[in-house]
Amino acid sequence: MQLSPVRLRLLVISLLSVSFLGALDHTVVSTSLATIAGDLGALEHMSWVVVGYTLASTVLLPVIGKLGDAVGPRLVFVTSLVVFLGASVLCGFAQSMTWLVIARVIQGMSSAGLQLMSQTIIAHVTSPRERPRHMAVIGAAFPIAILVGPVLGGLITEYWGWQWVFWINVPVGLAALALAIVAVPHIEAAAPRRFDVAGAAWFTASLVALVLAVSWAGDRSSSAAVVAFVIALCAFAAFLFVELRAPEPIVPLAMFADRTIAAGLALSAIIGVGLFSVTAYLPTYFQMAYRTSVTVSGLVPIATVFGMLVSNLVTGWLASRSGRYRVFAISGTSLAAVGLLTMSLLPVGLPLWVPMIVMFAVGVGTGAFMSLIIAVVQSAVPRSELGSATASVNLVRQVGATVTTAVIGGVIAAGVTSLLPSTVDAATLTPQLVHAASPSIQAEIAGIYTSVFAPIFVGLAITYGIGVIAAVLLPAGRLPEEQAAARDPEPLRA
Repeated sequence: MQLSPVRLRLLVISLLSVSFLGALDHTVVSTSLATIAGDLGALEHMSWVVVGYTLASTVLLPVIGKLGDAVGPRLVFVTSLVVFLGASVLCGFAQSMTWLVIARVIQGMSSAGLQLMSQTIIAHVTSPRERPRHMAVIGAAFPIAILVGPVLGGLITEYWGWQWVFWINVPVGLAALALAIVAVPHIEAAAPRRFDVAGAAWFTASLVALVLAVSWAGDRSSSAAVVAFVIALCAFAAFLFVELRAPEPIVPLAMFADRTIAAGLALSAIIGVGLFSVTAYLPTYFQMAYRTSVTVSGLVPIATVFGMLVSNLVTGWLASRSGRYRVFAISGTSLAAVGLLTMSLLPVGLPLWVPMIVMFAVGVGTGAFMSLIIAVVQSAVPRSELGSATASVNLVRQVGATVTTAVIGGVIAAGVTSLLPSTVDAATLTPQLVHAASPSIQAEIAGIYTSVFAPIFVGLAITYGIGVIAAVLLPAGRLPEEQAAARDPEPLRA
């Protein structure tokens, strides 16, 4: 489908605005959580404001991807945006934590539609060759949201009240909705299909159980986490059984036999496992090991995300211009692997700008293929499966980040607790307490955190090393000028 240059620009602006809203709601709430929990009198349930949103947006990805293929991405996109705005209003009017969590779950479900359909619509209206630069622009919503979300959330909460953290979505969303109605074209859906209800149910059950298991592993009894893991395993086995026999599976397993798709999904998962998982722990690491303040410790994640943003935009433009994609995946994974390995070798006491430069390089390496790999996978499937393929790429990234985040948190907690001197209580250890301690205690704790994080960085570097192998396995060639009409084991031309 060809759009005029003006309409295509309007479409990209609309999709970027909506994608930014969905991504922002992941980050903007973080700085207002304590205020919200205090006002609603439910501090013990505070984490569910974030977990409910993330869980809902993750488990609905394959369902919404399939719906986009079945009824058309425009309908799913517009409906998701309307539901998202309604849920934002409900969040602001919440009178209890239960009310807020339910509204956040609805918000998360609709945000999955915004994220997926933005990428799917771009895939339908552009050729595989043009797609990377437009995908990079829309993909920039996530790193920008990481950069501005916490600060924006803090300012809104302090000056307007936490309710406006959610209500601010409404005027921006309404403007984006009006633009979307004009700019988003009608895209023909695939031939009428039977929806795989059983597959969707088993998949949702397995993923919900898995996310709950990794969430409970750190703060609940081990028995609850074990039971959740067992349920996840059984539900996933049932899901595979159903999918292998379904005439129209919600996740077409046959597409994983394609080398481009398999390598692309592996690279997408590596982004979640190798970088997104550890970003949340970097401020704590620098507060303890480098003895920085809370504010200064955020500079390293900011440098990482800024590198990711710049690289994402540059490689998207270059890939669209040349059609080549494999070189960016290979160089990006290699750079990130070297950067994380360097982080594991940095001694205590270096100036903060040293790890900032190293993590900036890791961000540049990750951004080199972050959005590009979505366009590559989309080029390897027929138009009738663009929604499902796009959902799979996003799904493995989010699940990888969720599971690995819990694992890294457990490793840090166990490692620090086992190495702390008997005079220090791990349960009450805070950066403020460390900074007020004697220089010898500060140096000892800095050494402990360095020794605990070093193997984590090595493990993540190995993950990116596996990514180098996956990138090499991508078929050589260039992105084609036209979308595949039917599945082809090697759809990318040389």
